[in-house]
Amino acid sequence: VYAGREVADIRLEFRAGTVVQATAARGEDLLNPLLGMDEGARRLGEAAFGTNYNITNFSRNTLFDEKIGGTIHLALGESFAEIGGQNHSALHWDMVCDLRQGGEVFADGELIYRDGKFLI
Repeated sequence: VYAGREVADIRLEFRAGTVVQATAARGEDLLNPLLGMDEGARRLGEAAFGTNYNITNFSRNTLFDEKIGGTIHLALGESFAEIGGQNHSALHWDMVCDLRQGGEVFADGELIYRDGKFLI
């Protein structure tokens, strides 16, 4: 959800850390203009796993939903300088992805996370 509008089933293709292709099943007319806002809008500014497994349902409030255990959220655009982030953009858009049913995350080629839980 960005500015009250839902963008669903987003697919982002990255090359050298930059989004080069972006599609969405719903809201693509908002997605691509936001990515064109400035150079930093096409780069990740944040990535984090939700770890609160006591929250089970989405509320459509991203600041709450990004903490749901079994999710990951990625923010396009501005990173947090106070924790060492160096990407600058007028955009900071948190996108939450539910990985609880079939999601996988690999790090350096090794599967580390499946179905919303760390394997290590």
